[in-house]
Amino acid sequence: MRPQTFPRLDSEPLLVDVGSGDRLLGLLDRPIERRSPPLGLVLVLPGLGGDSEGTGPRRLGVRLCQAGFAVLRLNLRGAGAGRSLARGTYAARCDQDLLPVIQACQQLTRSLGAPDQPLRLLGVGISLGGAILLNLTHGRPQEPSPFDALVCLSSPLDLAEASRRIDRPRNAIYQRWMVRRLLRQAKADPRGLTPDEELRLQHSVVRPLTLRAFDAALTAPRWGWDSVDAYYAGASPLRWLEQGGIGLSTLLVHASDDPWVPMDSHLALQGRLSGSARERLRVVLTPGGGHNGFHDPEGCWSDRLVVRWLQSHCPGT
Repeated sequence: MRPQTFPRLDSEPLLVDVGSGDRLLGLLDRPIERRSPPLGLVLVLPGLGGDSEGTGPRRLGVRLCQAGFAVLRLNLRGAGAGRSLARGTYAARCDQDLLPVIQACQQLTRSLGAPDQPLRLLGVGISLGGAILLNLTHGRPQEPSPFDALVCLSSPLDLAEASRRIDRPRNAIYQRWMVRRLLRQAKADPRGLTPDEELRLQHSVVRPLTLRAFDAALTAPRWGWDSVDAYYAGASPLRWLEQGGIGLSTLLVHASDDPWVPMDSHLALQGRLSGSARERLRVVLTPGGGHNGFHDPEGCWSDRLVVRWLQSHCPGT
């Protein structure tokens, strides 16, 4: 409940053109103790309604920069300081936005790395940001992964399952707060809302004020899905992970007491993994930690786990 303070990072804005005149804004953080080159470049994606200045991305970014990594904290479409730069809002399956970002990251790995030795490109997704990264990497089986390793913290693997959990009575205050925040972001669209979108919002979101209603009114149709159920089914990364063709070293961290994202899918996935798939996809389930909390006397133990996991995938560490 107490606002956290963070040391000042050496950040610089990075604009990425994603087509049709839209751009995404990222903040590139350099290692706190200037080292040349950095250990690697870490792309950090925030959770639903979040942005690069949220507590989770900033807290993790500081820890990574202290460990010698360069970090790109990204504002997804419609979020944070990048709201005025792009129309629309983002979704769990927004590959067309992320692919130009990946290209920009690959250029950075070359410019920040030693001559003829690009940096390792690593990814961390918080909550929905993890689902986005999983869809981008594991949902494109014919494409080689641009990442050398991936970490997902408190990320929903089944969107319908998470939507049902958020809709429980104990989450009513949080859900109203979250949907109102999403509505403010949507209504601040630099090109406005279409009449159809205004009508859908008026009839299906204001009453009831639920995440599912928001996704049905805006998210699903904006990203080409026929219905919210089709969106939840098609943009849930669980189906890609269950297929077992996991070629990317991936760490999933989840708490059993997460109030918004149930761990049922993580448990089921863990039970199905065997052999080399279990080595490449690690599932860490804890009895406590909440939703991307994982607090301890030193701050946040999951941040330290992320650092160690990513260090193990970088040469010379």
